[in-house]
Amino acid sequence: MIQTHLMPDGRTIAYRHTPGTGPTILFLPGYMSDMAGSKASAVFDWAAANGRACLLLDYSGCGQSPGDFADGMLSRWRDEVLSLIAAYVAGPVVLVGSSMGGWLMLLVARAIPDRIAGLVGIAAAPDFTAWGYDEAQKAQLAAGQTILEPNPYGPEPTPTHAAFWADGQSQLQLDSPIPIDAPVRLLHGVEDADVPPAIGHRLLGALRSGDVQLTLVKGGDHRLSRDEDIALLLRTLATFAD
Repeated sequence: MIQTHLMPDGRTIAYRHTPGTGPTILFLPGYMSDMAGSKASAVFDWAAANGRACLLLDYSGCGQSPGDFADGMLSRWRDEVLSLIAAYVAGPVVLVGSSMGGWLMLLVARAIPDRIAGLVGIAAAPDFTAWGYDEAQKAQLAAGQTILEPNPYGPEPTPTHAAFWADGQSQLQLDSPIPIDAPVRLLHGVEDADVPPAIGHRLLGALRSGDVQLTLVKGGDHRLSRDEDIALLLRTLATFAD
Protein backbone atom coordinates (compact mmCIF):
# COMPACT_ATOMS: atom_id res chain seq x y z
CA MET A 1 0.00 0.00 0.00
CA ILE A 2 1.28 3.44 -0.92
CA GLN A 3 1.32 5.97 1.89
CA THR A 4 2.27 9.64 2.06
CA HIS A 5 4.74 11.47 4.27
CA LEU A 6 4.37 15.19 4.96
CA MET A 7 7.51 17.31 4.85
CA PRO A 8 7.80 20.45 7.03
CA ASP A 9 7.25 22.72 4.02
CA GLY A 10 4.08 20.88 2.96
CA ARG A 11 5.60 18.59 0.32
CA THR A 12 4.10 15.12 0.34
CA ILE A 13 6.29 12.11 -0.42
CA ALA A 14 4.81 8.80 -1.56
CA TYR A 15 6.35 5.73 0.06
CA ARG A 16 5.87 2.03 0.73
CA HIS A 17 7.00 0.37 3.93
CA THR A 18 7.01 -3.21 5.11
CA PRO A 19 8.13 -3.97 8.68
CA GLY A 20 10.49 -6.80 9.47
CA THR A 21 13.80 -7.84 10.96
CA GLY A 22 17.35 -6.76 10.26
CA PRO A 23 18.47 -3.38 9.00
CA THR A 24 15.79 -1.57 7.01
CA ILE A 25 16.56 -1.78 3.28
CA LEU A 26 15.93 1.62 1.70
CA PHE A 27 15.93 1.76 -2.11
CA LEU A 28 16.95 5.03 -3.79
CA PRO A 29 15.85 5.20 -7.45
CA GLY A 30 17.80 6.76 -10.26
CA TYR A 31 17.24 10.01 -12.14
CA MET A 32 13.62 10.24 -13.40
CA SER A 33 12.93 6.79 -11.96
CA ASP A 34 10.58 5.76 -9.17
CA MET A 35 9.66 3.00 -6.74
CA ALA A 36 7.60 1.15 -9.37
CA GLY A 37 10.77 0.16 -11.25
CA SER A 38 11.70 -3.49 -11.62
CA LYS A 39 14.65 -3.43 -9.22
CA ALA A 40 12.83 -1.51 -6.49
CA SER A 41 9.80 -3.78 -6.80
CA ALA A 42 11.96 -6.90 -6.69
CA VAL A 43 13.74 -5.69 -3.55
CA PHE A 44 10.46 -4.86 -1.82
CA ASP A 45 8.85 -8.18 -2.73
CA TRP A 46 11.95 -10.10 -1.60
CA ALA A 47 12.05 -8.20 1.68
CA ALA A 48 8.36 -8.81 2.37
CA ALA A 49 8.68 -12.52 1.54
CA ASN A 50 11.67 -12.90 3.85
CA GLY A 51 10.39 -10.84 6.77
CA ARG A 52 12.89 -8.04 6.16
CA ALA A 53 12.10 -4.38 6.78
CA CYS A 54 12.06 -2.31 3.58
CA LEU A 55 11.21 1.24 2.59
CA LEU A 56 10.67 2.61 -0.92
CA LEU A 57 9.94 6.20 -1.90
CA ASP A 58 9.34 8.49 -4.83
CA TYR A 59 11.30 11.74 -4.66
CA SER A 60 9.19 14.89 -4.95
CA GLY A 61 8.21 15.48 -8.56
CA CYS A 62 8.75 11.81 -9.42
CA GLY A 63 6.37 8.87 -9.66
CA GLN A 64 3.45 9.28 -7.27
CA SER A 65 4.96 12.15 -5.28
CA PRO A 66 3.49 15.46 -6.42
CA GLY A 67 5.61 18.41 -7.44
CA ASP A 68 7.54 19.73 -10.41
CA PHE A 69 10.51 17.62 -11.49
CA ALA A 70 12.26 20.86 -12.44
CA ASP A 71 12.47 21.71 -8.74
CA GLY A 72 14.32 18.49 -7.96
CA MET A 73 17.86 18.59 -6.62
CA LEU A 74 20.12 16.14 -4.84
CA SER A 75 20.07 18.15 -1.62
CA ARG A 76 16.26 18.41 -1.72
CA TRP A 77 15.84 14.68 -2.32
CA ARG A 78 18.47 13.85 0.32
CA ASP A 79 16.45 15.78 2.88
CA GLU A 80 13.32 13.85 1.90
CA VAL A 81 15.12 10.54 2.43
CA LEU A 82 16.46 11.67 5.80
CA SER A 83 12.98 12.79 6.86
CA LEU A 84 11.51 9.37 6.03
CA ILE A 85 14.29 7.59 7.90
CA ALA A 86 13.69 9.77 10.96
CA ALA A 87 9.95 9.12 10.83
CA TYR A 88 9.72 5.40 10.01
CA VAL A 89 13.04 3.65 10.69
CA ALA A 90 14.00 2.85 14.27
CA GLY A 91 17.31 1.04 13.74
CA PRO A 92 20.10 0.71 11.19
CA VAL A 93 19.64 1.17 7.45
CA VAL A 94 21.07 -0.46 4.33
CA LEU A 95 20.94 2.07 1.51
CA VAL A 96 20.53 0.69 -2.01
CA GLY A 97 21.24 3.33 -4.65
CA SER A 98 20.62 2.87 -8.36
CA SER A 99 22.52 5.18 -10.75
CA MET A 100 21.87 8.70 -9.39
CA GLY A 101 20.55 6.97 -6.26
CA GLY A 102 24.11 5.73 -5.77
CA TRP A 103 25.22 9.36 -5.46
CA LEU A 104 22.33 10.14 -3.18
CA MET A 105 23.15 7.20 -0.89
CA LEU A 106 26.58 8.72 -0.24
CA LEU A 107 25.01 12.04 0.78
CA VAL A 108 22.51 10.31 3.06
CA ALA A 109 25.19 8.10 4.63
CA ARG A 110 27.40 11.09 5.32
CA ALA A 111 24.50 12.80 7.12
CA ILE A 112 23.71 9.85 9.44
CA PRO A 113 26.86 7.71 9.64
CA ASP A 114 25.84 6.00 12.88
CA ARG A 115 22.65 4.65 11.27
CA ILE A 116 24.27 3.01 8.24
CA ALA A 117 24.68 -0.78 8.23
CA GLY A 118 25.81 -0.91 4.61
CA LEU A 119 25.58 0.52 1.12
CA VAL A 120 24.77 -1.25 -2.14
CA GLY A 121 25.39 0.71 -5.33
CA ILE A 122 23.86 -0.42 -8.64
CA ALA A 123 25.70 1.36 -11.48
CA ALA A 124 26.32 4.13 -8.95
CA ALA A 125 26.76 7.50 -10.66
CA PRO A 126 28.29 9.97 -8.21
CA ASP A 127 29.44 13.28 -9.68
CA PHE A 128 27.72 12.79 -13.03
CA THR A 129 27.20 16.54 -13.29
CA ALA A 130 31.01 16.75 -13.61
CA TRP A 131 31.76 13.86 -15.98
CA GLY A 132 28.45 13.31 -17.76
CA TYR A 133 28.28 16.53 -19.79
CA ASP A 134 30.58 18.13 -22.31
CA GLU A 135 31.95 21.64 -21.93
CA ALA A 136 29.31 23.21 -24.17
CA GLN A 137 26.52 21.63 -22.13
CA LYS A 138 28.12 22.74 -18.88
CA ALA A 139 28.29 26.30 -20.22
CA GLN A 140 24.58 26.19 -21.06
CA LEU A 141 23.72 24.86 -17.62
CA ALA A 142 25.94 27.40 -15.90
CA ALA A 143 24.07 30.09 -17.84
CA GLY A 144 20.78 28.86 -16.40
CA GLN A 145 19.56 26.93 -19.41
CA THR A 146 17.88 23.51 -19.45
CA ILE A 147 19.44 20.93 -21.75
CA LEU A 148 17.56 18.03 -23.36
CA GLU A 149 19.18 14.75 -24.34
CA PRO A 150 17.88 11.62 -26.08
CA ASN A 151 16.33 9.17 -23.64
CA PRO A 152 17.18 5.52 -24.38
CA TYR A 153 14.49 4.36 -21.94
CA GLY A 154 11.47 6.32 -23.15
CA PRO A 155 10.01 8.55 -25.87
CA GLU A 156 10.52 11.89 -24.13
CA PRO A 157 13.96 13.55 -23.98
CA THR A 158 15.77 13.64 -20.65
CA PRO A 159 16.00 17.16 -19.20
CA THR A 160 18.75 18.48 -16.97
CA HIS A 161 17.76 21.69 -15.22
CA ALA A 162 20.30 24.31 -14.26
CA ALA A 163 19.45 24.21 -10.56
CA PHE A 164 19.93 20.44 -10.40
CA TRP A 165 23.29 20.71 -12.15
CA ALA A 166 24.53 23.53 -9.90
CA ASP A 167 23.44 21.64 -6.79
CA GLY A 168 25.22 18.52 -8.06
CA GLN A 169 28.41 20.48 -8.65
CA SER A 170 28.30 21.52 -5.00
CA GLN A 171 27.97 17.87 -3.87
CA LEU A 172 30.91 16.24 -5.68
CA GLN A 173 32.34 13.18 -3.93
CA LEU A 174 35.05 11.48 -5.94
CA ASP A 175 37.95 13.92 -5.72
CA SER A 176 38.55 13.51 -1.99
CA PRO A 177 38.18 10.71 0.58
CA ILE A 178 34.54 9.86 1.33
CA PRO A 179 34.20 9.47 5.13
CA ILE A 180 32.01 6.37 5.12
CA ASP A 181 33.17 3.35 7.11
CA ALA A 182 30.27 0.94 6.59
CA PRO A 183 30.54 -2.09 4.27
CA VAL A 184 29.91 -1.15 0.62
CA ARG A 185 28.99 -3.42 -2.29
CA LEU A 186 29.13 -1.94 -5.79
CA LEU A 187 27.53 -3.76 -8.75
CA HIS A 188 28.41 -2.43 -12.21
CA GLY A 189 27.72 -3.73 -15.71
CA VAL A 190 30.74 -4.07 -17.99
CA GLU A 191 28.56 -2.90 -20.90
CA ASP A 192 27.21 0.16 -19.08
CA ALA A 193 26.97 2.87 -21.73
CA ASP A 194 25.76 5.58 -19.32
CA VAL A 195 28.07 5.26 -16.31
CA PRO A 196 31.53 4.00 -17.26
CA PRO A 197 32.79 1.16 -15.03
CA ALA A 198 35.75 3.44 -14.33
CA ILE A 199 33.39 5.46 -12.10
CA GLY A 200 32.90 2.34 -9.99
CA HIS A 201 36.66 2.01 -9.65
CA ARG A 202 36.97 5.68 -8.65
CA LEU A 203 34.24 5.28 -6.04
CA LEU A 204 35.91 2.16 -4.63
CA GLY A 205 39.13 4.11 -4.23
CA ALA A 206 37.52 7.20 -2.71
CA LEU A 207 35.55 5.42 0.01
CA ARG A 208 37.34 5.37 3.37
CA SER A 209 35.79 2.03 4.36
CA GLY A 210 38.13 -0.93 4.32
CA ASP A 211 35.24 -3.22 3.35
CA VAL A 212 34.38 -2.24 -0.22
CA GLN A 213 33.79 -4.71 -3.04
CA LEU A 214 33.22 -3.88 -6.71
CA THR A 215 31.52 -6.61 -8.76
CA LEU A 216 31.75 -6.19 -12.53
CA VAL A 217 28.94 -7.98 -14.34
CA LYS A 218 29.88 -9.37 -17.74
CA GLY A 219 27.18 -8.48 -20.28
CA GLY A 220 25.43 -6.18 -17.82
CA ASP A 221 24.19 -2.81 -19.07
CA HIS A 222 23.36 0.32 -17.10
CA ARG A 223 20.01 -0.88 -15.83
CA LEU A 224 21.22 -4.25 -14.45
CA SER A 225 17.63 -5.44 -14.52
CA ARG A 226 17.95 -8.86 -16.16
CA ASP A 227 16.82 -11.80 -14.04
CA GLU A 228 20.41 -12.73 -13.27
CA ASP A 229 21.24 -9.12 -12.33
CA ILE A 230 18.34 -8.91 -9.90
CA ALA A 231 19.29 -12.31 -8.44
CA LEU A 232 22.79 -10.93 -7.81
CA LEU A 233 21.32 -7.86 -6.11
CA LEU A 234 19.13 -9.96 -3.84
CA ARG A 235 22.02 -12.27 -2.92
CA THR A 236 24.03 -9.18 -2.05
CA LEU A 237 21.25 -7.80 0.16
CA ALA A 238 20.95 -11.15 1.94
CA THR A 239 24.47 -10.69 3.29
CA PHE A 240 23.24 -7.71 5.36
CA ALA A 241 21.13 -9.89 7.62
CA ASP A 242 22.07 -8.75 11.11
